Order: sequence, then structure tokens, then C-alpha cells
Amino acid sequence: MPQTITLGYKALLAEAEREIETLPAADAVALHGRDDIVFVDLRDPRELEREGRIPGAFHCPRGMLEFWIDPESPYHKAVFSQDKRFVFFCAGGWRSALGAATAKRMGLAPVAHIGGGFAAWRSAGGPIEKEDLSG
Repeated sequence: MPQTITLGYKALLAEAEREIETLPAADAVALHGRDDIVFVDLRDPRELEREGRIPGAFHCPRGMLEFWIDPESPYHKAVFSQDKRFVFFCAGGWRSALGAATAKRMGLAPVAHIGGGFAAWRSAGGPIEKEDLSG
């Protein structure tokens, strides 16, 4: 008998969006370069290689987020101990909504995410750097 999902991804996303701030991409672009902001890229390494990255963004694969935020974790990253505003993003805004909500529940604050993710950032004219693989 197939398993019944009682709370689907749409409900989880809607709940996360109610809990966190969603920044329009143009507003996020305006924050780029500020010392009090940390952009957190939740995409996987293949996405970064293929699409490029936001200059200066901290890369945290979504699967490591909880471990890297928690100071009690052996995998904790000091970037998450800073007194700054954390702006999460992924490719399209779904993982970052869930990730920002999780970060907020863990006590990280203030947090937000970029509505529409990296695709919206690119469309808004935000800076992007690509790795030069020509060697």
C-alpha cells in the first residue's frame, strides 16, 4: 500500500514563507557588498559550476545547513556565529525558504531569503561570477 503524505511540500513552503522575510531580488541586489550581510548559497556544487555564483556568498550545501549552524556540532562553521543578517538563496527559492525557516527555528537571526532564488537574482541584474575552467 502506498504511503500517504500528510504534509506536502507546498504546505511546508507556505508555512516557511509565513515565518520568514522574502526579499525581492532587486532588494537583495541592493544589499550586496554590505559588511552586515551574509549571502548563503544553498545550491549544490554542480549548480555553482553550471550557473555561477554571487560574489562573496558563503556556500553551504542544503544538506549541511543544520550541522554548520549549530555551535554544538562538530561541523559548525564560524560564519554562522557572526552578528549579521543572513540572506539565503538557492536556484528558485524553495530550498532557501525551507532553509531560512529552519535557520530561524534554530535561533539564527535575522534571516531572509531571495524570492525566486538565483534565477531572480540573475534577472534583476545582480553580479555573478563564473569559474574559469579553461585552465
